[in-house]
Amino acid sequence: MLIETERLLLRPFEEGDAEDVFEYLNEPPVNCFADMKLHSMEEAREEVLKRTVETEYYFAIVIKESGKVIGEIYAYPESADEHGADSGIDTFSPCWMLNKAYHRKGYAYEAAHAFFEYLFKDKGARRIYAYTEDNNKASQHLCEKLGMRQEGLFKEFISFVNNPDGTPRYENTYQYAILKKEWK
Repeated sequence: MLIETERLLLRPFEEGDAEDVFEYLNEPPVNCFADMKLHSMEEAREEVLKRTVETEYYFAIVIKESGKVIGEIYAYPESADEHGADSGIDTFSPCWMLNKAYHRKGYAYEAAHAFFEYLFKDKGARRIYAYTEDNNKASQHLCEKLGMRQEGLFKEFISFVNNPDGTPRYENTYQYAILKKEWK
């Protein structure tokens, strides 16, 4: 699967992407990706091999002109009702991450917009929602630019990292969402 925008390609990962992946995962930009931190090129090669298996819902974000992988975006279908009601698998919660060197250039919006279009039109998404930490203003702005509405703030919702004393550092988390009928 290949999704093309004006400046980007969203494509499955390839074995040769390890160096670019290491570049953005050796210091993940926000705490929610802390568990993805890579410490060596060997780890990067192993991670890329895992990613090459998924070709439908997990994409490398690639600059068309240079072929450089500058990030990733992914989401898997899930049931709209976690309590067992008979509902379709039509809800997605995407995650996106870009190399810090490529922030503030419109790449995240371009990639996410194309990915949302793909999920709504090709994958039968009815609802797309995203979580973002309350201090991640860039991700909140991206959600809003994509037409998502803020649905709530979860206080001390989750912990991705520990405080210096070893106790969990809980983060406040916003949830944003958009329905297919709201998508422009």
